[in-house]
Amino acid sequence: MKAFVVDTNVAVVANGRAEQAGQSCVLACVEALRAVRRGRLVIDDALRILTEYRKNLRMSGEGGPGNAFMRWAWDKQLDPARCENVAITPKAGAEDDFQEFPDDPALRGFDRSDRKFVAVALASSLGPEVLNATDSDWWDYREPLRRHGAKLCFVCPEQFHGRP
Repeated sequence: MKAFVVDTNVAVVANGRAEQAGQSCVLACVEALRAVRRGRLVIDDALRILTEYRKNLRMSGEGGPGNAFMRWAWDKQLDPARCENVAITPKAGAEDDFQEFPDDPALRGFDRSDRKFVAVALASSLGPEVLNATDSDWWDYREPLRRHGAKLCFVCPEQFHGRP
């Protein structure tokens, strides 16, 4: 069974709430979220990821596939058959940086709000793919992230055509 870490932007795009994402990207995100629901979601045990989802999605599950994913994730968070809860350790004085995030000068500029996703992926025993739809930071730092073992999946690769 495949395991996944899902950046919030995948669910937001699935809801059709990202101007930069075309219809093919929206459909790809909907299908990616279906795949997650057939596999296992990997989150942190302190609810950092679910809290970010809740800030950007509707807990009711209504109003789009991303919201339905939010409801599913919330309902399944303690079901070990559907969800792995991983402990990650904040660095002293930094709630948005973690011991499990690679200490690499090539990653210094990586978005601090996305570091929890990387930390969870690298700390997981399941070797999950990290799903991203439209966030260029993941593309810009893909090589150093992969060198450290992050398995990245660009759900909407067309978003990054023409980028180095």
